[in-house]
Amino acid sequence: MINFITEIFSYSFMQHALLGCLLASVGCGIIGTYVVVKRIGFMAGGIAHSVLAGMGIAYFMGASPLAGAMISALISGVLIGWINLRWRQHEDILIAAFWSVGMAIGVIFISRTEGYNIDLMSYLFGNILLITTRDLYLMLILDSVILVLVLLFYRQFLATAFDEEFSRLRGINVEFYYILLLCMVALTVVLLIQVVGLILVLALLILPAASAAQFVSSIKRMMLLSAIFSVVITTTGLIISYEPDLPSGSTIIILAGVFYILSIITQGMIRKLRKN
Repeated sequence: MINFITEIFSYSFMQHALLGCLLASVGCGIIGTYVVVKRIGFMAGGIAHSVLAGMGIAYFMGASPLAGAMISALISGVLIGWINLRWRQHEDILIAAFWSVGMAIGVIFISRTEGYNIDLMSYLFGNILLITTRDLYLMLILDSVILVLVLLFYRQFLATAFDEEFSRLRGINVEFYYILLLCMVALTVVLLIQVVGLILVLALLILPAASAAQFVSSIKRMMLLSAIFSVVITTTGLIISYEPDLPSGSTIIILAGVFYILSIITQGMIRKLRKN
């Protein structure tokens, strides 16, 4: 612990890692709340895993895997939203197919690329210690876009998340805001890839918000508490993984799972105390 604190002031990569935790937690807290409330975790998973197609193509072409991930994530968000709106009764099958095909395309392009690139492995499994200044600027931009959209369309997102039929009666374009929300999920996926990697991104998107939902019912409070939980989980996971040289992404997700279980237990104890 002491070595960790000392090295924060000594090495820029440690400072980048901590800033990455903070920036990722903003998007995670806001969008994770919508994902939990709207119960679109499966669709978020479809977006997250289909991103591998864009990363694989970008890697094959010698471009930035993160740029490929962003393009692929946005396309996936629009297509998955459109599929869900048109064929709602078959959404699980269609999204599973989209999920699998996206990953398969990514694997094919990666396999056709000569050599081994450790940077790609960091995108797949996460290594927050490899975050660069350029990555931090990108994360800041993505956070800013998410915050601006939520501030502009908060009421529309809120109405759409809870009651689509009532929203339509009020003249809200539910389809537009639904697809826009999925595009914001896509941007958050790109944010979190830097922290825990593509494979584990869904857990970090959902678990802090699900933990926050145990204690608050207000959407605004849930967003704030989820963001705070995300900061605690990511920074603590980074600290725990640093000294024994454990995979940071996996450590963060295990901690998020423990955090969620503890939140359920704590809420159960609070309810029992109130009854007594």
